[in-house]
Amino acid sequence: MWRKLVTPYARIAAPNSHSKGQPESVTALVTSRRLMKILVVAPNWVGDTVMAQPMFRLLHERHANLTLDVLAPPFTLPLLSRMPEVHRGIVARFGHGELKFNERRRLAHELQAEHYDQAIVLPNSLKSALIPLLAKIPQRTGFRGEMRYGLLNDLRHLDEHALPKMVERFATLALDKNAKLPKQLPAPHLLSSAGNAKIIIKKQMLTENKPIAVFCPGAEYGPAKRWPAEHFGALAKQASENGYAVWLIGSSKDAGIGESIVRASNNTCINLCGKTSLEDAIDLIGIAALVVTNDSGLMHVAAALDRPTLALYGSSSPAFTPPLSANAKIIKIGIACSPCFKRECPLGHFNCMRQLTPTQVWADTSAVLTKPPTF
Repeated sequence: MWRKLVTPYARIAAPNSHSKGQPESVTALVTSRRLMKILVVAPNWVGDTVMAQPMFRLLHERHANLTLDVLAPPFTLPLLSRMPEVHRGIVARFGHGELKFNERRRLAHELQAEHYDQAIVLPNSLKSALIPLLAKIPQRTGFRGEMRYGLLNDLRHLDEHALPKMVERFATLALDKNAKLPKQLPAPHLLSSAGNAKIIIKKQMLTENKPIAVFCPGAEYGPAKRWPAEHFGALAKQASENGYAVWLIGSSKDAGIGESIVRASNNTCINLCGKTSLEDAIDLIGIAALVVTNDSGLMHVAAALDRPTLALYGSSSPAFTPPLSANAKIIKIGIACSPCFKRECPLGHFNCMRQLTPTQVWADTSAVLTKPPTF
């Protein structure tokens, strides 16, 4: 039964130092030419999974003959299928906070037959380190986290000041202990399908004769990260008046917010929240001329697709999880109590987002706007 939990992907030209035209800088980083198998235990969030991709790329740069598998929750597997570095995704059917020790042990027994050389554990929980130990993977790498002595034998100390960004913290685990990160990390890059986007456009009866502005109004972490619906609505009206088709994209949890935005925009945008899969969302964002988004998983998706993106920050900080793209512009007003990193505004006024007006945001579109890609 556990074999069914292993999801293979078609191999998509994974980075290889022997490939024709491989940059010399990448070749110089290769430290091993023997066959290498690594299992990565992935984070439980969409945005964090995108920020792990630079680490995947560093691993391929270090190991010329690498098979890289990723153990991840089901909802992030579509992301992994769009990363050329990943050989296959392996489903971890454990809810947040669930131990399910017997199930973890059975999956570990299944993975033991894969003979991995190393496991890299990105979450800091004790539970996330159990499967690599039970699978008898010889090298188990990760930060100290929740009392993981013994579970991990390549235990790293996290210096938060030296590594202020999450992407840096993930990336350093691809290197030997105490090795320095490259001055510039590879950027995340997701593959998208314009063909699938055309199928979704036809299915949802959308227009494709206008430049597309995608708004991502959700934020899984909590309401303190969400720009108000009335602001999104006013911005949608402004974008529509300037010739854009405006689509709202998010999960089913964002459907109600989407309806509020449609009403606030005088019906000048289309609510697709809950009507697309994550794969479909990737492909629709991939054809957008403009993306306006909260600090959310879809913000990181838009950045990894290199779409012109306006990233709205209030309760969170771009110093920790910025969009990793030169085509992204961070917008925040930086009041005294921000960032607070709370799920809801502890002071009740929510000024970090309310005082960020649609007029201010629209004024910043000129910094990132570009013509939409053609089909």
